[in-house]
Amino acid sequence: MFVAHIPAGYLLSRYMSRGHKDRKALILTGIVASVLPDTDLLWFYLVDNRQTVHHAYVFHWPLFWVACAAGAWFVAWLMKWSQLKPFIGVALACLLLHMVLDSIAAEIGWLKPFAPYEVNLVEVPARYDWWVWSFVLHWTFLLELAIMLAAGITLWRATGARSLSHPKNP
Repeated sequence: MFVAHIPAGYLLSRYMSRGHKDRKALILTGIVASVLPDTDLLWFYLVDNRQTVHHAYVFHWPLFWVACAAGAWFVAWLMKWSQLKPFIGVALACLLLHMVLDSIAAEIGWLKPFAPYEVNLVEVPARYDWWVWSFVLHWTFLLELAIMLAAGITLWRATGARSLSHPKNP
């Protein structure tokens, strides 16, 4: 996935936060969490010199995020901070959604560090000199476009449609 993580995180967190008093904050949490695993690209480019596929780093290990969420949940329970639990749930769901989306056309080690197996549903052949074109021109990119369209329509209906249907008096 290249461009659909944030729109997908928006859609999932919007769905999960229905009826919650802190809905906007939960949606923002989901959006940030949906792209958080890709912060390992900083290490990939600045430190590792692109020697290791960034999906092999710990930030792309689903069990790492499950362990972080379990730890955060335990601290919230211990400190009686029950108001944090929805945020932990939304964040974990969006983090795992990131891995699900990456598993479509990239290898994700769902059981790392305990097992070396990686899930990759579709192999995208390297057909172009610049590797990005191989992904953008592959049929799986249509899924990204569909996610972006769904998020755009949802956002428009939630905000834009309202303002268009109720114009302010000049």
